Amino acid sequence: MIAMSTRAKLGVVVALAVLLGSVAAGYVAMAAEPAPTAPSATGDLTVTLTPGPRLLAITDRHVSTVATSDPAGPRTVAGLECLRVYAAAGTGVCLKPETAWSYQVVVLDAALRQTRAVSVPGLPNRARVSASGRMVSWTTFVGGDSYTSSGFSTRTGTLDTRTGATVASLEEFAITRDGQGYRNPDVNYWGVTFTADDNRFYATMSTGGKRYLVRGDLAARTVETLKENVECPSLSPDGTRLAFKEAVDADPAKGWRLSVLDLASMRVTATAETRSVDDQAAWLDSGVLAYTLRRDDGQPDIWSVPADGSGTPTLVIPGAESPSPLT
Repeated sequence: MIAMSTRAKLGVVVALAVLLGSVAAGYVAMAAEPAPTAPSATGDLTVTLTPGPRLLAITDRHVSTVATSDPAGPRTVAGLECLRVYAAAGTGVCLKPETAWSYQVVVLDAALRQTRAVSVPGLPNRARVSASGRMVSWTTFVGGDSYTSSGFSTRTGTLDTRTGATVASLEEFAITRDGQGYRNPDVNYWGVTFTADDNRFYATMSTGGKRYLVRGDLAARTVETLKENVECPSLSPDGTRLAFKEAVDADPAKGWRLSVLDLASMRVTATAETRSVDDQAAWLDSGVLAYTLRRDDGQPDIWSVPADGSGTPTLVIPGAESPSPLT
């Protein structure tokens, strides 16, 4: 790593604090959040990842579920602490504290039992599970990379729950950008979403001050760029569209517009959500997106909006984040 002066190191710390401020503020705010409504006395008091008409989320840093028919109603909260969670086909991924200063990616079975764990560097940011439940992915923020102007970057990895094969960082993959081979030490990835074959995926790649949608191949260990200004993609259940956050005027400092990309035509449709959405949206079904927004005091809420640009945003689960339908 390139040696830095005391002043340069201070600059890195300040830059890191600014970028992660919204994340850290959210964690602090959750600690002060009032306890969620108690589960119904006649309901099932066990949180499971078994597919059914329920939504999975994080409440006060703990795994929770609510009924799809009444998402703002009583919720069941487990003892498992996670900062990010996602599940599909009875498999879950939880980004949780390992120690006071480190984190783990934990793979869960339907009963929330740990089946695998991988220690990861940095601060948890994104987590996903493929539709079959076989593949999991994660993204963390990492400080100290000397090749970046701010001194921090991301690490994005994947794990095959069937074979145990692990990719510690997508930065190991070969890149094709605009039809040409490409290499640069500043490459970063985040926000993986898997296709139905459990091999191909979409993600965001950042390099040279630009952000690209990339399509990747795990077996070939390759990625290729498809479109600029596409961040945190989330593949629709039918595999034809990607929900994503689009930087306003291609400038993240101006915020992000939650939008949908049609993969056949590459046409972008902005949703009716005009507030800045800094999240990897989840598809509740083929037509509705769920995402986290924070209030002025840092408290998270889960909202939904139609994917076709119609309708208006709707508050789904107050005091919660990291939504995932239990499909």
